[in-house]
Formats: sequence, C-alpha cells, structure tokens
Amino acid sequence: MNITDIQKILPHRYPFLLVDQIVELELGKSVKGIKNVTINEPFFQGHFPGRPVMPGVLIIEAMAQVGGILAFKSAPDLEGGMVYFLSIDKAKFRKMVVPGDQLTLQLVVLQTRPPYWRLMAKAYVKEELVCEAELKAMISK
Repeated sequence: MNITDIQKILPHRYPFLLVDQIVELELGKSVKGIKNVTINEPFFQGHFPGRPVMPGVLIIEAMAQVGGILAFKSAPDLEGGMVYFLSIDKAKFRKMVVPGDQLTLQLVVLQTRPPYWRLMAKAYVKEELVCEAELKAMISK
C-alpha cells in the first residue's frame, strides 16, 4: 500500500501521519509498515536543536497507525471508524531514531475480540530493534 492507499484508511494527515508504506499485510494476523524519518519532520526543530532525535511517543504512534491499518483492513465493517488507545504496556526504547533512518514497523495480533485489539509491536532500523511495546486499542464507529 502506498501513501494514497493509507490515507483512504487512516484519518491522520500531515504532520501526524507517520506511515509511508505498508509492505506486508496478513489480514487478522500481522502487518509491516515503513516510516522514512527525514530532517524535514516538524518535531526535529525542537527535539533537539543540534541533535535531532525522534520522540519515543511518536515511534509508538507510528506503530499504532500501522496496527490501525491492520485492524481496519481485517474488519471492513469498521471502515470510517476511529482507533482509540486503551493501553501501552511493556514499552522499551533501545536505540535513538535519527534523520535518515528508515523505521520498519512490525505488528502481530496477540488477541482480538472486535472491537478490541491487542498487538505486539516492534520497530526496527535496519535489523536492529529500536522500540517494542504491547498495544491495546478499540475501534469505534
């Protein structure tokens, strides 16, 4: 899925759309997305001047957006709904993400009882794990 396809699913828009591409999708099971991190990101102006680092909360948000695509594509009756976070558990940040990095965002469904989803999310730069968390969300119309 390219950015045009993603915008048909997610309500997020610049500067808060944090997914550039979906490269793998197995309905109801897993998804892999890409976020290209560039110096043009608005958050780098203040985080941090002279030493840009992507905020961890935005890495979590990027993972959640990829998970939202998985949920919406897996349950087409939810089209037009919104994803709401219920919890973020076991979050760990292992390495800084900086301009020029490409985040690979991988999520696997741990449990689903629509409209509730529990996902294991991991973010990588190249092959190195930079962030992981268990995300719980609800999709509502």
